[in-house]
Amino acid sequence: MGIVALVVLIAWLAGSGGGGAAQEKVTVRVTLPAVAPAGGATAAATSPALPWPKSGEAAVDVPAVGYRAQSGAERPVPVASMTKIMTAYVVLEDHPLALGQQGPRVAMTAADASQFGVDTVTDQANVVLKRGEVLTEHQMLEGLLVHSANDLAYALASWDAGSLGAFVTKMNATAAALGMHHTHYVDASGFLAGSQSTAANLLQVAAAAMADPVFAQIVSMPSATLPLAGTVESYTPLVGTTGVVGVKSGFTTAAGGGDVLAYRTSVDGHTFVSLAAVTSQEGPTVLEVAGSEALVLAKAASARVQAVTMAPSGTVVGDVQVGARAVQLTTSAPAVLLAQRGALVRQLVQVRTPRPGTKKGSEVGTVTFVLADQRVSVPVRVAARVP
Repeated sequence: MGIVALVVLIAWLAGSGGGGAAQEKVTVRVTLPAVAPAGGATAAATSPALPWPKSGEAAVDVPAVGYRAQSGAERPVPVASMTKIMTAYVVLEDHPLALGQQGPRVAMTAADASQFGVDTVTDQANVVLKRGEVLTEHQMLEGLLVHSANDLAYALASWDAGSLGAFVTKMNATAAALGMHHTHYVDASGFLAGSQSTAANLLQVAAAAMADPVFAQIVSMPSATLPLAGTVESYTPLVGTTGVVGVKSGFTTAAGGGDVLAYRTSVDGHTFVSLAAVTSQEGPTVLEVAGSEALVLAKAASARVQAVTMAPSGTVVGDVQVGARAVQLTTSAPAVLLAQRGALVRQLVQVRTPRPGTKKGSEVGTVTFVLADQRVSVPVRVAARVP
């Protein structure tokens, strides 16, 4: 991309002398391109193909750098307890919590206790619930996301929306708002085969949910301790192992095994999270199979991310022209972003008009580099005294 010159600010400086003295036009120009590829004009992504599973659907997402990929054309499939990512997301949107807060106290109803009995005899994941038992919102979310408790999925739905039907309507409206066009829910737990999505759609709600610190903290827990149920373990494989910080697995006969996994790593001291989702996996230890496939994908996606210096210290981003004279505008610190090489980065220069006599090295603005979730700003200084 060629250099684009943009006049961003014009002022007039009066020359010495009385009225009618000559004036010199002062122009501040930006010469930095509005968009540039990470790694330079010749940068290109040449990474090998991702290690997609041999069956089912799969997708990856690195929110910090805006990198997304999927294994191929997708169709909606049952997603079992991965449905609960949306359940928790809707609850936290309606009843937000800050880290360290337990939130409202909710008394379990006779219907909640009855659902525990149904789940037990139908071999659904659950935690002990008794009528009149009081749980906080945070405890309910722990049981939902860590131990995948179906009875708590329905208890949360009824508490939030008044009925399961009303809550499912919220779930579908939220899916539409997030652009999950191949997703439809019929229950809050995913036990019913009619709750369907795709790997790529699952990552859309997972990325949104992981942006909530409370959700991210809960799904990173290998176990949770509840008043009556005691300590319950996570059904999501690999959580708590090196780098794995969530998110949610699921299994039913109709869905097979699936996993949405969050993997945290760093490049040159810059930490980021990669997400991977797999659906419809089979095998004697199906959740472990799904978790392993998801981790391989997340690591492969992470390997594509580099720390890229978009502008070394001293990069010229424009100039101040006073008549025929010009003073360069340069960065005073390096600007480093995480990126997949070749990704297009927005470059925004904001400079105020320097006064006559402004000293060399004076700060007169900033340049900001924007890519997906990242926004990095560095100071802009005059490289010489302004005439």
